[in-house]
Amino acid sequence: MTDRSAPRRELERIRDGGGPGADQGRIALTAGTAEDRLRAAILALATGRGANSSTCPSDAARAVAAEWRPLLPQARELARSLARTGRVELTQRGHTLDPDGEWRGPIRIRLPRSASE
Repeated sequence: MTDRSAPRRELERIRDGGGPGADQGRIALTAGTAEDRLRAAILALATGRGANSSTCPSDAARAVAAEWRPLLPQARELARSLARTGRVELTQRGHTLDPDGEWRGPIRIRLPRSASE
């Protein structure tokens, strides 16, 4: 594949770096179910960017599939599920979202602030 998306290249750098998120990056870039790959991509991208930055569900979808738009609802639900377990936080316009609350529009995914401190 010569025309790789920026999120996919970022996942490859995380995987190849061998540091935090490398194992999840490896899972995201291998053959497996779309759910497993998306979950791993969310975790790898959030870990790679750290708690002072964030990623978008669409970045995870773009990283695992050329036809990413159909995966976006699933990526958002997986982010919600990961937030319920405390592995990530969801934000919107700088405010932390309740993963069980009702929200619409663009969201961001980051590591919990305590995870990097």
